[in-house]
Amino acid sequence: MAIFMHASLPGVTTAQYDALNAELQALPGDTYAGCLTHVCVPSASGLEVFDLWESQQAMDDFFARMMPVAERQNMTPSGEPPTVSEVHHHWMAGG
Repeated sequence: MAIFMHASLPGVTTAQYDALNAELQALPGDTYAGCLTHVCVPSASGLEVFDLWESQQAMDDFFARMMPVAERQNMTPSGEPPTVSEVHHHWMAGG
């Protein structure tokens, strides 16, 4: 079942986000396996991240790979944990 995730990242800048993504993309294997859609939006307090994952397991596998990289870059979680919801239905334009 697809999973929708929303994370608020107070204090995180787009430069930090870009550095994190650059390191994640350099990892061996498919770091983003199972991610159907990803959106990152700057906000007044930091960043807002919205993901659609094919499954809870795919999201958990990504977080297991991402968190050590984020910690090395001193991007420790602050604020509320991400909200996760089961998806009833999704579609993509043109698909």
